[in-house]
Amino acid sequence: MNKVVANADAAIRNIPDGASIMMGGFGLCGIPENLIAAVRRKGIKNLTVLSNNAGVDDFGIGLLLQTRQVKKMISTYVGENKLFEQQVLSGELEVELVPQGTFAERIRAGGAGIAGFFTPTGYGTLIAEGKETREVDGTMYVLEKPLRAQYAFIKAWKGDRWGNLIYRKTARNFNPMMATAADHVIAEVERLVEVGELEPDFVHTPASTWTPFSRAQTTRSASSGARCASARRRKDSPQRRRGHRGGTEMAGPTTRRRLRPFAPLRVTGYCLSF
Repeated sequence: MNKVVANADAAIRNIPDGASIMMGGFGLCGIPENLIAAVRRKGIKNLTVLSNNAGVDDFGIGLLLQTRQVKKMISTYVGENKLFEQQVLSGELEVELVPQGTFAERIRAGGAGIAGFFTPTGYGTLIAEGKETREVDGTMYVLEKPLRAQYAFIKAWKGDRWGNLIYRKTARNFNPMMATAADHVIAEVERLVEVGELEPDFVHTPASTWTPFSRAQTTRSASSGARCASARRRKDSPQRRRGHRGGTEMAGPTTRRRLRPFAPLRVTGYCLSF
């Protein structure tokens, strides 16, 4: 199943105003910059963005803050962005600060279907206000609920046309867990390869069962410099592959197909979605 579409603009074309979007990255490492730029061009507004940080003034999520497209940020670290500070202090932007480890675990819980978990982090602080607390073996814990979003933008190093993804070193960060915690995921990939070229044991995010809504294209977009693939998640696909990774069944097509060859492109990103 080939999921490559023309460009980042095509990949995000169905995202409405008011959507919630997870965006991978740590600082400026591993961020889906082409997808962020496409959202800015489309002018989608009133967004709730879940990301470790808010980028910087003129890059990453900072570009969406410039155009006032973000209504709320759920983040762990918001320094290095003066515009973010100004908008929060003026009341233009709502912010929910979450301890970094708690943020990661809430996303993981959202992807795993876990209803919540107890953590000692934040007990006795503003973080715990209005939340259930419980004592276990003499230690106080705070109940944290899972995080999910309608969409997730993730950045991968390599990917094939079916959606198997490999991340590179610290650029992996929050990307793999966000890939599990959204209804619709668009992955910006630096190197697009043919099915079968990725070593299965090195795949970090295996291809899920997708129902594609975009037909494959082989043209390059001059506006974004990226090609994207997009599809909707489907839970009842009969195409399943036996195997486990981290206790979770891996799903994907069982046979290989010959794909039409394509000319190599010098691009900064492709996109895959599930």
